[in-house]
Amino acid sequence: MASDKTIVFITGANSGIGLETVIALSQASADFHILLGARSIEKGEKALSEIQSASHPGGPLKGTISVVQIDVSDEKSIRAAGEHIESTYGKLDVLINNAGIIVIRPCDTLTNLRETFETNVFGPMLLTEVLEPLLKKSTKTPYIIHVSSEQGSMALRLDPDYTFKHIRGDTYRMSKAAMNMMAACHKYNYAELGWKVCAFNPGFCVTNLTGPKGREMRIQAGARPARDAADALVEVVQGKRDGDVAKSGIIDLDGGVQPW
Repeated sequence: MASDKTIVFITGANSGIGLETVIALSQASADFHILLGARSIEKGEKALSEIQSASHPGGPLKGTISVVQIDVSDEKSIRAAGEHIESTYGKLDVLINNAGIIVIRPCDTLTNLRETFETNVFGPMLLTEVLEPLLKKSTKTPYIIHVSSEQGSMALRLDPDYTFKHIRGDTYRMSKAAMNMMAACHKYNYAELGWKVCAFNPGFCVTNLTGPKGREMRIQAGARPARDAADALVEVVQGKRDGDVAKSGIIDLDGGVQPW
């Protein structure tokens, strides 16, 4: 692997927004090497095979792609992923904490909270900490992007005119509010190193976040293609949204920021 390649690690990248971001980044430039993070090697290799065998709107793949096993709810998996990236590439330039869940099966509130926060907050926090030494070895300006949600905005939650005000999703909203604070803390903590950090709002997209039935519901409700969010993430990675990143708020896929 050429040392001048921009190494980008995306968690939860075998489907949805993560997968589309892998494709979009690879189409954007041959300078990218994208690490497709998946909970199992099998899922990751299947996704990679489908990416490489398909014809994609937007042009051919230019950047290179490889698979990294990463389950952000498993500490051993997180540390193993860090060791793999270190031994294989020796550095990391961009971390996109994209993996996330909504617990849709029936369970008690405490179980829901624990599982939701394990994936949406605790995992990204630990992964960022584990990968910090590799980001410090970047010869570029390191970037940390936390894929959050406007559903975690406290300002919007209390806005009587907010479009999604009737959607409960308390535990998911709480986890994304915590992720937003994590992004704000990282933005402050890494500022002296010159790193760029942001929370990103992908909007209401068609994903597998709420299972097959939820995916169909999203389509029927007019949800946007996941590629829309992926294209916006590519702009963030390429530095085209640095003006928004410098502001206080959640980077919105359509430009500007959403309130914390």
